[in-house]
Order: sequence, then C-alpha cells, then structure tokens
Amino acid sequence: MPLRLPDRLPAIELLKQENIFVMDDSRAHMQDIRPLKIAILNLMPLKITTETDLIRLLSNTPLQLEISFMKLKSHTPKNTPIEHMMMFYRDFEQMRNEKYDGMIITGAPVEQLEYEDVSYWSEITDIFSWARTHVTSTLYICWAAQAGLYYHYGIPKYPLPKKMFGVFPQYTLIPQLPIFRGFDDVFQMPHSRHTELHREDILANPDLQLIAESPDCGVSMVMARGGREFYITGHLEYAPDTLDREYRRDKDTRDDVDMPVNYYLDDDPSKGPKVTWRAHANLLYSNWINYYVYQETPYDINLID
Repeated sequence: MPLRLPDRLPAIELLKQENIFVMDDSRAHMQDIRPLKIAILNLMPLKITTETDLIRLLSNTPLQLEISFMKLKSHTPKNTPIEHMMMFYRDFEQMRNEKYDGMIITGAPVEQLEYEDVSYWSEITDIFSWARTHVTSTLYICWAAQAGLYYHYGIPKYPLPKKMFGVFPQYTLIPQLPIFRGFDDVFQMPHSRHTELHREDILANPDLQLIAESPDCGVSMVMARGGREFYITGHLEYAPDTLDREYRRDKDTRDDVDMPVNYYLDDDPSKGPKVTWRAHANLLYSNWINYYVYQETPYDINLID
C-alpha cells in the first residue's frame, strides 16, 4: 500500500523516479481504508531533502500512511522556500487537538547550544509533552533524541573532542525486540554530531532501555515506555550522498574537516560512498510502523492517550 501525501509535494516526483509507490490525497480519498496518521516535525535546515529521506523509508510498508508535516511557530527556516512551508506544513498549534498513530521528530543544527538557549526550546518541549498523550509511538532522531531524553528523563549530553562523523557498526543489545526483527547482529548507522550520551546515564535510569550501541560512537538507540518512545542518535534515514555533501560543504569553508569514517570506497572521496546501512534502515522503519504503531494504536484514533 502506498503513502498518502499532500498533492504536489516535491518528494512525490523524486520518489516515483526511484520506483517507489506514493499516492497523493486526491487518489487516496477513493480508498475505503483507515490510514495510519504520521506526523513529522522536521527541524532540519533542508526540509525537502529530509522529507524525501523519511518518506522513502516509510514507503516500505503494506499499510497506507497519511503524512502530516509540522512546523514551529517560534522558528522560521532559512533554507526552504516560504511557499513550500505554507503549502505543506502546519504550525503545532493548528495540530494540537489532533491525534496521530506515529510521529517522527528530526535532528536540528543546534546541538552545541545548551538546550535552554535554543530559541524554540519552550515550544518543542510543549510538543514533547503533547506527543505522550496524542501519539502512539514517537521516533526522536539525533538532536531530538538527546533533547527528548534530557527533557523527559534528565539525561545530559556531553561535548565530543571532535565531530562524530561517518558510518559506524552498531550492536543490538536486546535482539529479540520487534524493532530488530530481521536484523543482523551488527548493523551500520551514519552519525554526524558534536555531542554524545553516556551509557552509564541511560543504564542508571530504570525507565530507559539501552537497546543498541557502538564501540566507536557509543549510545545509538534507547527505548522507553514499552516502545512508545525511541531515541536514535544517528541517521539511518540519510541518503547515500548526504555525508558526502556535508563533507564537501564544510571542506569548502574550513581546513580542519575530517573525512567521514567508513564511508567512501577505499577511503577515496573520488570513488563515492559505499552504502552499508540502507537495508537495516528500511527494516527498522518497517518494524516500527508494524509492531509499535499499527499493532498498538486503536482503530478509533481518538482513543490514543
């Protein structure tokens, strides 16, 4: 079953070129199916790129999904046309009284700021609290994972001596969890961050489960509330060329930029990336939708609490 997306969303044409089946609202209304409602709070600077990355993964499911994009009223993005934001995004206040089967909150380029110094901290923590009573299961990604763990559980972040940048092996610590169904013992995950979480802080909190980690990049996945919250410190959603674009962008402005680890074929940027994470990325999102959203959400969406 395809994804149900707003008419004329740029990601539709991009994904059709990849033979991914998506459906606009006009056609979806003809199907008598209760779609799963998924909200995406997209905090990344390049909105259209992130939309496409996430929709690509969400499309790998037999269920019909209705995607709604949320934005912050207290923050105006600088790298996405205002026309795009007005056409496809709604402020949180406009969505506050609605309920959703699932939600994804992305990272944001603010991780080196103290949480309380982020201009939209008040609004985003309001959304964190709202999600607990209005969403069946929420994925927090990268900075959102750190911010969510800090807000809900008091877990601090720590600065890294240098940027964690590359693709790193991750080990599943509770492989029998449905989120890891079909996973190998080791899977790869891209990371791009300047701060980290410490495993001892996670393990010291009885409300949290550390479910995946890496000897190279530390804590990578944390689960809470029986799967109603997942915190992922990396970027399984990244497209093959995302780290390359980030590397070349930074290299053009600074001389101290390290090449992403375990990313380029033979560690040679001219040979392009070696993609090692896409299969597990599709598995994780499919497992989340199936086992933690579809299997757990009530048919009457108003009963979510």
